[in-house]
Amino acid sequence: MKKLENKVAVVTGASKGIGAGIAKTLAAAGAAVIVNYATSKDGAEKIVSEIVAAGGKALAVQGDVTKKADVERLFEETNAAFGAVSILVNNAGIYEFSPIEEFTEEHYHSQFNINVLGLLLVTQNAVKNFDKNGGSIINISSFVTSTLPINSAVYTATKGAVNGITQVLSKELGPRNIRVNSINPGLIETEGTHSGGVIGSDFHKEMASLAPLGRIGVPDDLSPIALFLASDDSGWLTGETIIASGGSR
Repeated sequence: MKKLENKVAVVTGASKGIGAGIAKTLAAAGAAVIVNYATSKDGAEKIVSEIVAAGGKALAVQGDVTKKADVERLFEETNAAFGAVSILVNNAGIYEFSPIEEFTEEHYHSQFNINVLGLLLVTQNAVKNFDKNGGSIINISSFVTSTLPINSAVYTATKGAVNGITQVLSKELGPRNIRVNSINPGLIETEGTHSGGVIGSDFHKEMASLAPLGRIGVPDDLSPIALFLASDDSGWLTGETIIASGGSR
């Protein structure tokens, strides 16, 4: 029997990058997976096709995590397709680095709305729809909360909030047997870091040189950690922050 047999997982922001990798890994372990996306329908449907072709179960569901109505519909469609949720991966997020002289209200709200408000709205609705036996919530944070890079004040603040939320909710939801943990990745090579000009930049080279393992990460470095946190193998872990950065601190 597969580790996540008869489990239902919702992965937000799963049309590409880290979320896509986690969605495919959870499906391979037996979970029925909701591949959530905001705008990239083609990307989400491609991930679903790959999961189904490999013998798994998946469905792409559009939903902006910052909009309450969208989030409610996300879980309505999840329940209709697969039943009660037992795994939630809060992966949807954005980042934008800029010096404090360039700070704007828009810069602040765009990141906090998705990285913090969205996480809270999705978690709130997931908890209402969780399996009676409980399950696992996995928040994707960032190693910036320990490395504190320059020009990242707003982004680092959002991920600091995610770390705090993780620990608070682990206590709040523990009595319902819902575990809450976070993965704090280092720099990961994804479509986003490519399109944003990060890959190949001086920042990329610096991050690789600072990592004891000598490289930045790829989504497949994180997916097994998510599987561990989603499964009963981590049944005694909650409120934990796992820094997955190749040793960078």
